[in-house]
Amino acid sequence: MAKDVLCEVNNCKFWAPGNKCNASSIYVVSHRGQQAKNSQETDCKTFEPKI
Repeated sequence: MAKDVLCEVNNCKFWAPGNKCNASSIYVVSHRGQQAKNSQETDCKTFEPKI
């Protein structure tokens, strides 16, 4: 399992300085339920906007 997860989405509530992700787990899915061929065809479902 990855020790560090990097994220540049600084409007996510899990974002931390140094582009770190503080979420306890990460959930990534492919677009439209199809097999992804590259990273552009995936989405992070862990994202939650900062309030």
